[in-house]
Amino acid sequence: MIASRRLIALSLLVAGPALAASTNANTADPHPARNPGSRIMLRGPWVPADPHTIDFEQLPRVPVQHAIVSDARPQKGVNQHNYLIHHDGRFWAMWSDGPRVEDMVGQVVKYSTSPDGLKWDAPKFITGYPPNSGPDSPHYNTRKKEGLRYISRGLWVRDGQLLALVTLDEAAGFFGESLELRAYRWNPTLQKWEDAGVVQKDAINNFPPQRLPTGEWAMTRRRHDYATRGVEFLIGGVEAIGQWTAVPVVRGAGGNLTLKAEEPIWWQLPDGSLQALFRDNNRSQYVFRAFSTDAGRTWSLPVQTDFPDARSKLHGLRLKDGRYALVSNANPKKRDPLTLALSSDGMIFDRLFYVVGGRHVDYPHMIEHGGFLFIAHSGGKQSVEIQRVRIADLDALKMPAAK
Repeated sequence: MIASRRLIALSLLVAGPALAASTNANTADPHPARNPGSRIMLRGPWVPADPHTIDFEQLPRVPVQHAIVSDARPQKGVNQHNYLIHHDGRFWAMWSDGPRVEDMVGQVVKYSTSPDGLKWDAPKFITGYPPNSGPDSPHYNTRKKEGLRYISRGLWVRDGQLLALVTLDEAAGFFGESLELRAYRWNPTLQKWEDAGVVQKDAINNFPPQRLPTGEWAMTRRRHDYATRGVEFLIGGVEAIGQWTAVPVVRGAGGNLTLKAEEPIWWQLPDGSLQALFRDNNRSQYVFRAFSTDAGRTWSLPVQTDFPDARSKLHGLRLKDGRYALVSNANPKKRDPLTLALSSDGMIFDRLFYVVGGRHVDYPHMIEHGGFLFIAHSGGKQSVEIQRVRIADLDALKMPAAK
């Protein structure tokens, strides 16, 4: 988990006029403008009064096909921060690969490709070893500021070119003062990755950029000192990969907001508004939510929802059929199982399925392709794995009866 040690309680929102929650905000359905303070995110006769008491073992089991992309267990290493994309007729996966414990000195970023998402090529390097931090360095496999590490941050197709995003910083904490988000560009002629330079100084994103309704790109940003500075939204990336404007989403320390915002995600709702979801590294064990009605320029105050969470990374997307899918560790007690939730409007989820479990599984990322969801995740932070889910199979699953 990136950065849980340095966080302090984050407070207040953002620029722009504060949106007062209505008196019935907790019981009325959410709306980006009329009721951004609603806590409702999970609904159904199967949902108990206390969502933390959901019997996760009794959730419907999703039929899956399983594949392992990379496994660092024989070397007692780390495989973490998994990302997927389908590009140029192939599936691509990238991840952080390091010694012993995640994000130590000498960690690199690797990738693999596949024709079908199930049979993967042998892993190869995207980055090489960080400067003066390879296995021959005295700082390798330590948590020292004298050594550097790369962290995998996602695959992005921009103007038809495939980019792999990574961060580079000191490995002493989360994060070092030299933190920067960098890009590597795939050269299809030479069949290799080439350094494309800095995307943003003092930034680590969570997932690669997505298109806003305005046509601009946007992604979330944490600075090296985001525990006090807060979480931001980066908007731009059209004229150049290094041209961005930062917008605050959650501001740091003070106020009465108990959220310790971590690893935010966002998606566009049917009306064009945006919804952001936040992992809370405080002890709420629920997902927090905020809305934007102006293409990410201002955001409502993040509110604790009723969707349970194990304080773990989550990911979501809108399916081609219009529904929304959210993959996460919804069990508040541990990162087991990995669950998949479905929503018709992107705000309230009425179905929750068991994808994989019986062990530590986390850090999911998923894509839709050819009628399937491909869910990448880490197994015990030592393997990169894929669960392939036929979307049509989800409609046949029935939720448990009401208790």
